[in-house]
Amino acid sequence: MELFKFQFDDDGQFPNSSLPVVIYKGFFSGGEAVRPDAYERLLDTNGWGGGWRNGLFSYHHFHSTAHEALCVYKGWADVRLGGEGGKTLRVEAGDVIILPAGVAHKNMGQGAGFSVVGSYPTGQHPDMNYGRPGERPGVDENIAAVRLPVADPVSGSGGIIEYWADKA
Repeated sequence: MELFKFQFDDDGQFPNSSLPVVIYKGFFSGGEAVRPDAYERLLDTNGWGGGWRNGLFSYHHFHSTAHEALCVYKGWADVRLGGEGGKTLRVEAGDVIILPAGVAHKNMGQGAGFSVVGSYPTGQHPDMNYGRPGERPGVDENIAAVRLPVADPVSGSGGIIEYWADKA
């Protein structure tokens, strides 16, 4: 497994976050990478609920009321993080993306069958925002009020708990 961290600043359209996006490349490997129930059990164990299975929207969006974990269980996609001026990364089965509230994300293209399990820290419920005029300053206030999770969605201790604690 490899770990990557990327931080995206407010670009005027998308608030993004002072907290880094954390990507676990190859968190699951082999047969586990294609079993969504393996992710769901792990997320539930670590206090991340509200799980769903689907793909990733092909337009920029972000959540101002919740952090989000995206666990790729099938296929691959090129995901743009941070808005138009952000970074595009290839994610594939076995990878986990952890997005702080406010970070824009978009599916730029995918292979057949690309699928994720998505989840949020217990007690957090996502809204949908698109970087449109009028969303701010309300979304900025929401983001400032989102609590840090009590556990990393896949590793439990460590992970985002350490990476986000010094940025909050």
